[in-house]
Amino acid sequence: MDTITGKIVDVTPLTDRISSFRIAAADGARLPGYAPGAHVRVTVADGETRAYSLVDFTPPTQAPESYVITVQREDDGQGGSRHMHGLAAGNTVTLAPPRNDFPLDDGNAGSVLLAGGIGVTPMISMATALADRGRAYAFHYAGRSRGMMAYVDVLEDQHGEALRVHCDDDPDTTLDLDAVIASVDAEAHLYVCGPRGMIDAARAKAEAAGMSNDRIHFELFENAAPQVGDTPFEVEIASTGEVHTVAADQSIIEALEAAGIDVIYDCQRGDCGICQCDVISGEPDHRDVVLSAEERASGKVMQICVSRAKSPRLVLDI
Repeated sequence: MDTITGKIVDVTPLTDRISSFRIAAADGARLPGYAPGAHVRVTVADGETRAYSLVDFTPPTQAPESYVITVQREDDGQGGSRHMHGLAAGNTVTLAPPRNDFPLDDGNAGSVLLAGGIGVTPMISMATALADRGRAYAFHYAGRSRGMMAYVDVLEDQHGEALRVHCDDDPDTTLDLDAVIASVDAEAHLYVCGPRGMIDAARAKAEAAGMSNDRIHFELFENAAPQVGDTPFEVEIASTGEVHTVAADQSIIEALEAAGIDVIYDCQRGDCGICQCDVISGEPDHRDVVLSAEERASGKVMQICVSRAKSPRLVLDI
């Protein structure tokens, strides 16, 4: 994969735990363009990468001078956010070109954006684009308290009555998810980004309200983590017959890469669908947010970045 060597131009604290990072190309060249909702993967400690949405309060250009990403420090996380918060202006970083797994629909239907916490970051460029294009939209931004919510003041200035701010510690503004789903017009699209609980609840309520899957879009801002009770299992590659063991604290992708097998993937959170593969035999333990209830029940496909096995072995078409 091609990479970009970037240089941090400035770091701006936004809340006690959230900072924005402006990154330019180290050689001064213009950067690749992107569409609203896109992200870049940044290399952090030990060669691991993390995906961060590109934040833009103006319609993105085709050759920007810099990117802005916003990172929330997770003290109990896997270390990527702590690595980022240890960087300063002048430090260099390696990043992959922008990729968009969360694009806006190209049609003229209305849009309802629902962001939870740091999940607001991809929504900023999306809302900016919708306003610039003169399309109808409503923007719901939920968080624990106003002081913990990045960009809330500038978003209110930019979007006016289109923005609804919901704070858990304010009974007058607490998020009413049923009301949000009920506000989605018959042809409108719903975009959700935030923690898994919000995505799962919004998706279930939208489907119960009769919304088709092609009108429900989501991006998960939560990395997969091992669960208590996870055990090793085997993966057999159908085309070669090779068998590889997946450890209790390892994903299928990690096990395959350790064996020298190239795998196509992106999010590593179970929300983009890039790593989906067919299941020839065995029973998957689905942990993604991509598949429908029917697809999960069929057991014929799975997302190998987060999902595991309920059976001792899976035979996969990789």
